[in-house]
Amino acid sequence: MLIAFNKPYGVLCQFTDRSASARRTLAGFGLPQDVYAAGRLDHDSEGLLLLTDDGALAHRITDPEHKLTKTYLVQVEGTPREEQLVALREGVVLNDGPTRPAQARALPAPPALWPRDPPVRFRKTVPDAWLQLSLREGRNRQVRRMTAAVGLPTLRLVRVAIGAWLLRDLPPGSWRPL
Repeated sequence: MLIAFNKPYGVLCQFTDRSASARRTLAGFGLPQDVYAAGRLDHDSEGLLLLTDDGALAHRITDPEHKLTKTYLVQVEGTPREEQLVALREGVVLNDGPTRPAQARALPAPPALWPRDPPVRFRKTVPDAWLQLSLREGRNRQVRRMTAAVGLPTLRLVRVAIGAWLLRDLPPGSWRPL
């Protein structure tokens, strides 16, 4: 079984929270029993999360050797300049080493997404923009660290694809079998 889930902002990619803070988990969304997340999506990120009961499939989805492309829509603080996009395309140096080259492009208009709860902070004096970024690796908070490294801090991060699997119009907190 393979399931596409649109993970809302503020939800952990696990079914229980062992911390004392009692954060929201996958347990509250009516997912089938015996599935688990094939990969991660940070607590403060949104979008496509794949869940499966097949360990071999989960390994294929998450193993860097299979190089599945993960595509994100990223709202950033600032207006991207071509040299910043080139740096993302060529790979940037992070504290844990250089990243692989990524596909990066500025979007001409904000994508049609659901409103985030809570909303992204708005500042009259600081512009924001949207990027589409595709990676073939998945380090901890990598997209956020990459955009920050080129001077474009991430405000909102939504994963829309993992390999050929797409989020499409799945509402936040909803899931569908694939």
